[in-house]
Amino acid sequence: MQDLKGKTAFITGGASGIGLAMAEAMGREGMNVMLADIEADALQSAVELLRSKQVRAEGVVADVTSRNSLRSAALETIAKFGKVHVVCNNAGVGAGGPIGQVAERDWDWVIDVNLKGVVYGVEVFTPLIESHGEGGHFINTASMAGMVSPPGMEPYCATKFAVVAMSEGWAVQLAPKNIGVSILCPGFVQTRIHESRRNRPAAYGEDQAGGPDISGATEAVTNGIPVEPVANRVIEAIRDNDLYVFTHSEFKPAVEMRFNRILEAFDKSAASPALAVLGSRTGVGLGLPQ
Repeated sequence: MQDLKGKTAFITGGASGIGLAMAEAMGREGMNVMLADIEADALQSAVELLRSKQVRAEGVVADVTSRNSLRSAALETIAKFGKVHVVCNNAGVGAGGPIGQVAERDWDWVIDVNLKGVVYGVEVFTPLIESHGEGGHFINTASMAGMVSPPGMEPYCATKFAVVAMSEGWAVQLAPKNIGVSILCPGFVQTRIHESRRNRPAAYGEDQAGGPDISGATEAVTNGIPVEPVANRVIEAIRDNDLYVFTHSEFKPAVEMRFNRILEAFDKSAASPALAVLGSRTGVGLGLPQ
C-alpha cells in the first residue's frame, strides 16, 4: 500500500504505547483510525487526543481474547468508516518467571491475548479487507522475544515466536489477495507492557499477591526507545511491504548467535553416522517467504 490517505486503520491496544503512536502516525498520513482497547477511560482519552490533532478517530471497547468481541468491533468500524484497510494486531501482555513458578492461569492469559488475539484479528478482518478489493495490510506486533528467548520469559516468548510463525504463513496466503503482512519485532520501548497486570481479567483467577518480580522489566522498558520512531517505521513497512520490521539493530548479534547455532546443528546432523544410512535426499520446499 502506497497511498494511505483516506484509508482506515483498526488498532488493538490502541489507547497507549505503540498502538497510540501508530494511530498518530497513521492519522498524519490522512488515515481514519479506529482504536480498540479493553480500558474504556484510557480509550476515550486517546480518542480525544487524536481528535485534538485533527485525526479522524473513533474508539471501541474490545477484548482481543474474544472472537465475538473483535467481530463486534469490526462491525462498528465498518459502520463508522465503511471499510478497513490496515489492521494492527498490537494488544499484548507480559508475564513470566522461574520454571514451575509461573501461575497456570498466567499461561492462559498470555496465550489468549498475545497469540489468540492475533489469530482472531487476522481471521475476522481478512474477509472484510478482501471484500472491498482495494488491498490492505496487517501489522502483527511480535517482539525481539519472538526471535530470541531469554530465560524467565517463556510464556511471553512462546506467544511472540508463534506470532512470527503464523505471520510468515499468512504472508504467503494473503499475498495473492493484495494483502500484506508485517511482523513488528521491537526491543524495549517506552510503553506500559510492564504494567500489563492492571488489565488482567478476573476470569483468570485471583492474582498472586504482589505478582512476579518485574523490577528488571520495568527498568528496561522505562529506558527503552520512544514510541514515535517505532510507529514511523511501521508506516515505512506498510509502504514497502516489509515482512520483518525491526527497530533495535543492536539485537542483531543475539539473533545471529541463535541462527548460527541452528545452522551448526544442521551441519552436525549432515555428518551424523546415525543418519548416514538415509543416503542423499533432495529437500522439499516449504513455501516459506523469501
